[in-house]
Amino acid sequence: MRVEPLEWLDATRAAKAIRDSIAQVSPSPDVREIAERVAGEGDEALRELTARFDATEKSADSLALSVEPEEIAAALAGLDPELRASLELARANIRAVAEAQLDRESRAVSLSEGQTVSIREIAVGAAGIYAPGGRAAYPSSVLMCAVPAMVAGVGRIALATPPGPSGDVASPMLAAAALCDIDEVYAVGGAQAIFALAGGTETIAPVDVVAGPGNAWVREAKRAVSGTVGIDSLAGPSELMLIAGRDTDPRWAALDLCAQAEHGEGGVLVGASTDGSVLAAIGAQAAELGERPGIDPGALLRTVELPSVEDAIDLANALAPEHLELLDGDAVALADRVTTAGCVFVGPHSATAFGDYVAGSNHVLPTGGAGRFSGPLGPGIFRRKIASVEVTPEAAAKLAPHVDTIARAEGFPVHGESAMIRAEDA
Repeated sequence: MRVEPLEWLDATRAAKAIRDSIAQVSPSPDVREIAERVAGEGDEALRELTARFDATEKSADSLALSVEPEEIAAALAGLDPELRASLELARANIRAVAEAQLDRESRAVSLSEGQTVSIREIAVGAAGIYAPGGRAAYPSSVLMCAVPAMVAGVGRIALATPPGPSGDVASPMLAAAALCDIDEVYAVGGAQAIFALAGGTETIAPVDVVAGPGNAWVREAKRAVSGTVGIDSLAGPSELMLIAGRDTDPRWAALDLCAQAEHGEGGVLVGASTDGSVLAAIGAQAAELGERPGIDPGALLRTVELPSVEDAIDLANALAPEHLELLDGDAVALADRVTTAGCVFVGPHSATAFGDYVAGSNHVLPTGGAGRFSGPLGPGIFRRKIASVEVTPEAAAKLAPHVDTIARAEGFPVHGESAMIRAEDA
């Protein structure tokens, strides 16, 4: 891991320098070609694209897109007991946090003219979950996406995930699906999986919302289908900013940074502190630990020495990192001042890794600065609002003249007549 100090000017310019240093590669033209093939060729395109892009070593003709429910159940039954216990703990905590976010009650307002307007929420009919996979298995991503959909009340949940070299989905992924009562699993990855979930093929029925993390191809596919279906976010490479204090253990901080570098290239890693010696120690530890296999060899840690802790918070709010660790001694007091991070980890023991797996928070978080306008994946992504309006005869008599006035001013006289005829009958 390389370590590069960043000159402090102010929060806005420092955040821009960090974002500008990240190479953004967009595979948009290739993604459009995949979209056209999936729409035009359906399952045939899915098999050919899966054989070409995913980890499978099978030929397109021998690939099975659907995973049989019996195979899903068998994966859970055969799962390592220790892993099963950990996944069940993660599922329970994710569910508890998701349920705390949910309010199923209707909100009705009775207005002075006599009409009632109510807003209620219902679950979407079908949700598509995308979980990265292939040569590695990420059952935690299945739980992070599926549990909020279950809590939201979605009736049908379909999971798409890349197959491994054998052409099959890894058992831990199927076991996580079984823990979430999902028996609709497809061995399809990448952009083609997103287009298949959104538009459907001979094998895959379309869904209403697509959620889950993925690479640049998945991100661009989600961007393309947004509006045709709902999406959770356009998640990109992993990000971690940490604010260290004088008492921060540099090895703890370095391990946290290197852990995020395990997610692959293009990530954002930032260490900030008012103490230059602490930053130097963290940088030295990160450079050493960053030589381990599995950590992005091109990972870059930007360190920033700031005049005050308040400046560090200003930088965090300007950067809107996916993960923000407050390792300073005043972390609890500082947390309330953070307004844009995807998830804030408060105190020296609150490593991001806990949130990635078992703390109960969701690890599908906004990246690329999207924390300014969005937040963690939750049940709200899988629910939609419906408005109902009930106008009594008395309310119609009072409101109709105002409708008529506004409608005629806008050049829609029939709108006015539609309201006024009700008033005449009141």
